Amino acid sequence: MNAKNALNEGLKLLKDPASKTESLAWIKELRAPFFTAVLIPVFLGTTMAWFSFGVFDATYFILSLIGVVCVNAGTNLANDYFDYKSGCDEANPDFSSPFSGGSGLLPKGVLNPRKVYIAALISFVFAILIGVFLALTRGWAIVLLGLIGVSSGYFYTTQLAPRGIGELVVGLNCGPLAVIGSYYVQTQTIALEPIVASIPIGILILAVLWINEIPDYYADSKAGKMTLVTRIGKKKAVDVYGVLMILTYAVILMAVVFSVMPRLTLLSFLTFPLAMKAVYVARGNYE
Repeated sequence: MNAKNALNEGLKLLKDPASKTESLAWIKELRAPFFTAVLIPVFLGTTMAWFSFGVFDATYFILSLIGVVCVNAGTNLANDYFDYKSGCDEANPDFSSPFSGGSGLLPKGVLNPRKVYIAALISFVFAILIGVFLALTRGWAIVLLGLIGVSSGYFYTTQLAPRGIGELVVGLNCGPLAVIGSYYVQTQTIALEPIVASIPIGILILAVLWINEIPDYYADSKAGKMTLVTRIGKKKAVDVYGVLMILTYAVILMAVVFSVMPRLTLLSFLTFPLAMKAVYVARGNYE
């Protein structure tokens, strides 16, 4: 098939309603709109490297972005697959949000579970290949960070979440690991500033996952998926959510007080009323 014929075939596929439907299904399955949760930490780590050392390598920056997206995509796909296999999806048919109850595509038969699992493996393989390249060119610390990210992503649903540590691992991966890793890729060093700056991001991402596990409480309990939320109950989970939100701003304040972060960082407190409103809404609607 020549290039012109291949192009025509590709255009036909794009115009095919079934093809469009499947493409949209995969976007939903990947939770693509929420990749920003892992992209922002990479931007932060790279920006801090530039401010600290005046260094910026576009190639390493792009590879860092692709790498964290691959890990996140693999985690989302694997989570959906293993939730489906464990019976969590059948126990929670409402699928109330993209974070809560999975995508809902596997129990509905929209996507083939085996294809989803293979896609998860492919995503992790791409992440590993990028990690190996960065380790060879920038330093072997990337190996440790990458291993933690990939292994925890794959085993999140089957090993970590049932033991009540899944939420903490997600906060670690999407906060400190992403910020420190992207900083290290640019500078080949690890410093206190990016470590401290990564903590509020990690806590916020943990808080987002935490509050969205509350609608899954009964489904997770029925399937034996003993997350921290499942272990402590809905009411206490909402209390913990409030603590997480306050802790985020407390870390920022202490970082400024001890001159680890610049005073301009205090501008983040402009969002504090919104955070408290989120806690208030959660307290009134957790049932």
